[in-house]
Amino acid sequence: MLEFNDVQKSFDGIPVLRGLSHTLAAGEVLVLLGPSGCGKTTLLRIIAGLETADAGSVRLDGEDLTKTAVHRRGFGFVFQDYALFPHKSVYENVIFGLRMQKWQPADMRARAEQVLSLVGLAGFDERTVHDLSGGEQQRVALARALAPAPRLLLLDEPLGALDRALRERLMLDLRAILKQAGNVVGRPEGVTAVYVTHDQAEAFAIADQVVVMNQGRIEQSGAPMEVYRRPATTFVARFLGMENIYEGTVQRRPVLSETEAGVETQRERLVVKTGLGELTVADQLPPADATVALLIRPEAGRLAEAGETENVIQGVVADISFRGRYQIVTLRVGELTLKLEMETAVSLPAPGQSLTLSLDKTALLPLEWG
Repeated sequence: MLEFNDVQKSFDGIPVLRGLSHTLAAGEVLVLLGPSGCGKTTLLRIIAGLETADAGSVRLDGEDLTKTAVHRRGFGFVFQDYALFPHKSVYENVIFGLRMQKWQPADMRARAEQVLSLVGLAGFDERTVHDLSGGEQQRVALARALAPAPRLLLLDEPLGALDRALRERLMLDLRAILKQAGNVVGRPEGVTAVYVTHDQAEAFAIADQVVVMNQGRIEQSGAPMEVYRRPATTFVARFLGMENIYEGTVQRRPVLSETEAGVETQRERLVVKTGLGELTVADQLPPADATVALLIRPEAGRLAEAGETENVIQGVVADISFRGRYQIVTLRVGELTLKLEMETAVSLPAPGQSLTLSLDKTALLPLEWG
């Protein structure tokens, strides 16, 4: 188990990490996700022992690593620039850590074959690094890091130097490799890893746990699906590409209901009054008159049916962008703009024409209020 507690770091008096804490179970992959400058690489370097925290602690399996030298931590490293030895063969690169640990030649050969097969490079032993593509070089770097069965694997933007198509292909393989590696290298609990990226798709494809960072703080942590489905703050929502965030005010509205005796009674419900209209949400709302930031998820919209009244909005189609499996419709409602993803099969009016939509109340999330 990896645990860092109240980790703080400043450079030249400027706080970079502001008291970060998190616990990661053995065999899980933690992804530190956030924009450039948020502190994620600094945190990774502190975990690695390459930087010293001003305060706080890092523990692995209960051991305080504060005074443990980098080379004694038993960690593996994978970097964006591969850091391979260009004058050595694939095999010589892979066994570098094993040679430092004085493994026997037969054992080194066996482990190299195991990890090269794991990363999809069986038979590449005698190739030179110059003969490999960028993706293949990164696989060699991963095989080299995994070969000594590291207590913890640290990956700093490992796919950042690859083009988009190759990055998407490799990130799908990478999670499978990390999950299978424990059995291959003799860690039955699995490989525990910390992975740094600014790419949300990469984070969600690889992580068991995601920590979203902003200006040296943790904005939100949790399983990828949880973070995506329920962003905790406007920063997290916007960082994940969700643009439909509107200020609103909580309002009370009367509702008439009929009892078994046929007597109408009056009760109240809470709605959020926004520039798009009054919207009902499934989540619990703060008291009336509170101001909230309301997120409308991109999949919230569908064509309104005749007679519908709840969460119905009408606007003018500003643009329709075809994306293959779905289309993005940009709707102007008064002075506001709303972008929604709808199935390609849905027939939409041309730009400039009116469109009436119904918004799913379960896809409307109040994020912050005051």
